[in-house]
Amino acid sequence: MVTFLPSRPGRLADVPSFSRGIGGAESNVACALAAAGHRTAWVSRVGSDGFGDHLVEAVAGYGVDTSAVRRDPARPTGIYFRTATDRGTDVHEVAYYRAGSAASAMSPDNVPYEALFVARVLHLSGITAALSADCLALLRDLTSPRPGRPLVSFDVNHRPGLWRDAVAGPGVLLDLARGCDLVFVGEDEAEEAWGLNGAEAIRAALPGPAVLVVKRGAEGATVFSRTGGAVVGEAGNAAADAGAADSGRTDTGRTDTVTGVPALRVDVVAPVGAGDAFAAGFLSATLRGLGVRDRVRHGHLMAAAVLTVPGDLTAPPSRARADALAALDDDAWGRLRLGPGWTGEEQEVRTT
Repeated sequence: MVTFLPSRPGRLADVPSFSRGIGGAESNVACALAAAGHRTAWVSRVGSDGFGDHLVEAVAGYGVDTSAVRRDPARPTGIYFRTATDRGTDVHEVAYYRAGSAASAMSPDNVPYEALFVARVLHLSGITAALSADCLALLRDLTSPRPGRPLVSFDVNHRPGLWRDAVAGPGVLLDLARGCDLVFVGEDEAEEAWGLNGAEAIRAALPGPAVLVVKRGAEGATVFSRTGGAVVGEAGNAAADAGAADSGRTDTGRTDTVTGVPALRVDVVAPVGAGDAFAAGFLSATLRGLGVRDRVRHGHLMAAAVLTVPGDLTAPPSRARADALAALDDDAWGRLRLGPGWTGEEQEVRTT
């Protein structure tokens, strides 16, 4: 979508002007991964209009392959407006104009699967499932077991305002997540959507994914992982225990390793885009074959990069800088405090 960002805090009714940006969970992740040095492709549909031109050009500008993006001459590019406040607050407002958009017309019949299945990781979002019956059919198909599928990563991204059937939406998201290899879900959204309290309860409801990442806001993240599960090597194809990522099967009888990683202290400029950035950081470290703790730390670092700028996207820290910070001992990690400009090589990272 094209995103319209407010010129100042306040109600949508009171904001006098907006600046244009790009938005969308999957494209945000693709852009962040490309900026971190990975080969990425974004597969979607946009209108044959100026906003579609802007989206494709802007996403490609981050180094993302957009050759599989289709242009729809009959439907417009989706847009939305939002306030500057955090999604988790009662004063946050979002106005979506996505009904009948080009992206809402995606289906198993018009999405180029050959562009999806050459990847080592296929990243999906629950937002797409909410857009239309055709989009839901596409997500059901992509998360179903099939030989040779990539490792399927899924960010639940529960957005009640997008679902025409708000009652059915949470159940649909739970079913989709159960078919994936790697799942990201916020503790707060799991409570809102499924009435589940705590990471252990979320894992009990989602026993299948080889890796489950429960984001706990300022507390950090808890990861449930089976040994060898949902691992992607930089030099190889997606692989999981007993070929789970290739077949869509998972061994739910295996014992989890539970890893808790504290969040960083961040001087927040704008509390948006952090979830997509966290997913990108975690996936980047997964692609490189790093351990679970370092995957989460790279997620926190990528999220901190976005939280310290006004928009949803920014240049991440260099790989060397991120690796050095991720390798800190627990005490040094806990004393980090990141503020605007911290990703620059010349900037000194603060500790307290």
